[in-house]
Amino acid sequence: MPEPISFVWPLAGGLLVGLSAGLYLLLNGRVAGISGLTAAATGLSKGAPRTLDLLFIAGLLGGAALASALIRRPEVQITSDIWLLVLGGLIVGFGTRWGSGCTSGHGVCGLARLSPRSIVATGVFMAVAALTVFVTRHLLGGLA
Repeated sequence: MPEPISFVWPLAGGLLVGLSAGLYLLLNGRVAGISGLTAAATGLSKGAPRTLDLLFIAGLLGGAALASALIRRPEVQITSDIWLLVLGGLIVGFGTRWGSGCTSGHGVCGLARLSPRSIVATGVFMAVAALTVFVTRHLLGGLA
């Protein structure tokens, strides 16, 4: 299969994410934040696991698997120790619970709804991400 113009796949993915988040809000009345959906689908949040949330997460994973199979497999190179990756994942998980949402909940859904809390949260995590890249690449000599 010939490779289309490089912006087509990210654009299609972004449109699908926006469409699914919008439909989830319209049809279910809830924001499609992935950390919250995952907690609800697995029963880690209050109440019993919710089937719709589980289906949404399954759709995300299935869509990624389908895109990988049909389009191309992503080239993944792990350059850090596994303990750093685990620690980073735990910190991100803690941050999404502490911040009452993740990048999808605040960045995609919250900004689209002009939520003041999401505007602040997105600004904070984008600034921290930029600072982290600067520190690890320029001050610590490319640790990451």
